[in-house]
Amino acid sequence: MAKKSRKSASGGSTIVVNKKARHEYFLQASFEAGLVLSGWEVKSLRDGKVQLTDSYVLLKDGEAWLIGVNITPLPTVSTHIIADPRCDRKLLLNKRELGKLFGATQQQGQTCVCTKLYWKKHLIKAEIALAKGKKEFDKRASEKEREWNIEKQRVVRHNVR
Repeated sequence: MAKKSRKSASGGSTIVVNKKARHEYFLQASFEAGLVLSGWEVKSLRDGKVQLTDSYVLLKDGEAWLIGVNITPLPTVSTHIIADPRCDRKLLLNKRELGKLFGATQQQGQTCVCTKLYWKKHLIKAEIALAKGKKEFDKRASEKEREWNIEKQRVVRHNVR
């Protein structure tokens, strides 16, 4: 008898996706980073109590910090701990990746945003990306292109029947 996998029970390995980042920025290079979390934060992430909408990555003193992520504490877990849902969380990257991020953000005028939190085996990983801000007309153009692709799929699906 085969074991049931945890991925199918939890609905996949993705915890949360930052959809606003794709709308606001042109995303170029992406990196995988580990997160330093406490126990109550992991339990809240298992329950899906997290928001990435206004989060960004701050690079200072040779380290990367995830700022603005809201992890809501569960009422049953945080009875003996004073939990701060918006505290800064350290990202775990190697020196080469940190060097690339520092160089791109300081010389090329890019920013660094968190696009996704997900499970990788038993660890929680963050996907961070170098991003360049979009202007208003860029946002309209990408919206128009997305709607056109949806319309093309409808026409093709309708003509096949």
